Amino acid sequence: MTEADVISILKEAIWTILIAASPILACALAIGLFIAFFQALTQIQEMTLTFVPKIVGILIALTVSIPFMFSSIQQLSDKIFDLIVVSGL
Repeated sequence: MTEADVISILKEAIWTILIAASPILACALAIGLFIAFFQALTQIQEMTLTFVPKIVGILIALTVSIPFMFSSIQQLSDKIFDLIVVSGL
């Protein structure tokens, strides 16, 4: 296994992590923007107002996107295990 192979695996692992985490991050961003607009419109400047809706939204997004996250991480691990078997490490 060469340095180029290791860099390729690391690049693919980072990309897979970003793709797997994107539904949860997008949900947190959308909820945060909605609450920010709500606070700007109503002039309620309570800092703790963002926590409960974000936690609930992230938990819902997590339960919905767990199969997607699992399949993308499983594909990456299968590819890495196949590379290990082929290279004989």
